[in-house]
Amino acid sequence: MSENPVFDSIKRDISDNDVVLYMKGTPVFPQCGFSAAVVQILGHMGVQFKGVNVLEDPSLREGIKQYSNWPTIPQLYVKGEFVGGCDIVREMFETGELRQLLAQKGIAAND
Repeated sequence: MSENPVFDSIKRDISDNDVVLYMKGTPVFPQCGFSAAVVQILGHMGVQFKGVNVLEDPSLREGIKQYSNWPTIPQLYVKGEFVGGCDIVREMFETGELRQLLAQKGIAAND
């Protein structure tokens, strides 16, 4: 265990789940447009993922930004690797890069 229980929780989430989205709200009820956009992309691709609502825990909301050294939410992790936020995920989806990354990591997605 580290000295930061929030980091321990994040490490556990991203090691126990192939795809994790730190977001505002839930996959069923996103509470910001950027989170909703990433949920929509993953849903369109048929990717199973764990959604973590940062609005439920202020320490997690700040902790995830420190953990990834990334200032915004949502944040997508695939197989423990930070992929990016909404703009990066959207761009990767549009260029086909996201599908390639998921395939390389062995994550099932719709064609």
